[in-house]
Amino acid sequence: MPVPDAAPRSPAVWSTPLRSRFRGLDVRDGVLLRGEAGWGELSPFWDYDDAESAAWLRAAREAADVGWPAPVRDRVPVNVTVPAVGPERAREIVLRSGGCRTAKVKVAQRLANGEVEPLDAEIDRVGAVRDALDELYGEGGGEVRVDANGAWTVDEALERIPMLDFESGGLEYVEQPCATVEELAEVRRRLTADVPVAADESIRRAIDPLRVVREEAADVVVLKVQPLGGVRACLDLAEQVGLPVVVSSALESSVGLAAGVALAAALPELPYACGLATSQLLERDVVADPLLPVDGALGVRRVEPDPVALAAAAAPDGLRERWLARYDRLAALLEERR
Repeated sequence: MPVPDAAPRSPAVWSTPLRSRFRGLDVRDGVLLRGEAGWGELSPFWDYDDAESAAWLRAAREAADVGWPAPVRDRVPVNVTVPAVGPERAREIVLRSGGCRTAKVKVAQRLANGEVEPLDAEIDRVGAVRDALDELYGEGGGEVRVDANGAWTVDEALERIPMLDFESGGLEYVEQPCATVEELAEVRRRLTADVPVAADESIRRAIDPLRVVREEAADVVVLKVQPLGGVRACLDLAEQVGLPVVVSSALESSVGLAAGVALAAALPELPYACGLATSQLLERDVVADPLLPVDGALGVRRVEPDPVALAAAAAPDGLRERWLARYDRLAALLEERR
């Protein structure tokens, strides 16, 4: 079914602090749109220009005006996301994750001087996560994956991945170790450790996402609904890519996360836990019953904003006006592209 371009009703702007600094952010914000099928979310990061952000509005309109394909499962296993925090905080996050048996650990954080964080800091963080999983599920229980967000050089990746693989007891995969497709392919070809490579930014921010497949640069692809233009667009891309898929969030509220859950629920196969438990990173959500893991999984369901929760997360006037102006620009841009 085509996604309509008619503007949804009742935009609402939300904002919340994060529990830990994440992706260089201390606050997350966005717009909620209501249509005939329910609610959708528009929340491109502020470093995305209008041309790149237009796909996020298409995803929001699909959710609000069309709805999603029928699910083939009613629960979606998820990982807990561990930001670039110290080992004690990392351990606490895993222990309080709602039964997640997989942990995604952020690594390769850049310091103020532009250098990547010391390897010892990454090892301590991954080691603390491994210890917490062992405490919960027995020695070697659970899975650890790491995400570099494209920040390592090839040499840094080749040096660090084997050491983190050892510290974790065997990494499930390494996500976007380097920035470019060529670098991913080189890391995958030269890596001495038996660690699969997952592509994220090389899919969601690429003009040609299938290049990852042609260059044999990844074993796994990470799909995010908003940046790729909606659930149906992601299902089409997953079929074209032909690699195992992990569905991940773009650090949305539970309204946006529901679209990721809908994608994961509609995929024919779901071999990995998904990165959709990120409501845990928000100080506030916009719904009364946030999408939080129970026994390591999210239930498949529609969510809608709660008036009290939405009021508590209402953006200040300046930010609200900035978002509404951005929404108007993106809506006009989509209209021009029709």
